[in-house]
Amino acid sequence: MTTRIAMWSGPRNISTAMMRSFGGRSDCAVSDEPFYGAYLKTSGQRQPMADEIIASMDCDWQSVADSMRGPVPGGKPVWYQKHMPHHMVADLSIADFPGHRHAFLIRDPERVVASYAVKRVEVAADDLGFARQLEYADRVAQMTGKAPVVLDSADILRDPEAHLRALCAALDIPWDAGMLSWQSGQRETDGIWASHWYSRVIETTEFGAAESAMIKLGKSGQAIADQCRDAYAQLSEMRIRL
Repeated sequence: MTTRIAMWSGPRNISTAMMRSFGGRSDCAVSDEPFYGAYLKTSGQRQPMADEIIASMDCDWQSVADSMRGPVPGGKPVWYQKHMPHHMVADLSIADFPGHRHAFLIRDPERVVASYAVKRVEVAADDLGFARQLEYADRVAQMTGKAPVVLDSADILRDPEAHLRALCAALDIPWDAGMLSWQSGQRETDGIWASHWYSRVIETTEFGAAESAMIKLGKSGQAIADQCRDAYAQLSEMRIRL
């Protein structure tokens, strides 16, 4: 039986490191933001490498959705799909993937905004996906009758093995120690945007250290983080606690 995992993460989280972690499993295929091209084509967002991304990807919403519900690459028993909830701007939603096991990866919005600032990229609150994550988490609870699976990146960085073990248990997949380390470098499964966004994670071989003290945001950045605070707080209340 195939286990399809949809991990819904905001940007500038540890979402790529988490994809690396699942890619370290012997039983798992991974996919990197499969709806990104469709999102860029539909929204007209002029993000870095937008034209190249659109040209490199299937940009038909239904075709991509069919692929995510279809045969697993390499016939693996587990398929980890890295998704961004703010990419879902078509009629499709999390409800179109009832056969997936859904999980949510969150990060303090001030740290997310600070990470964008380092990249010198402007961002709006809607681009961070917190409101859509909360909407989807509530939808999963309605669909399954169970509490949604939520992980905070700070918890993972503080104790990767304990929280990854808890995640595997929540997703009903076996623990695999290969999730704790990986080979450095790019992957064929990385989106072509890796050259712009993945410079740090490409060099890693494991999860990084626990996060350091927060840097002070400017007035505009703080205002964006504040808009996301309530949704983050509600998601944080649902997170796996050990």
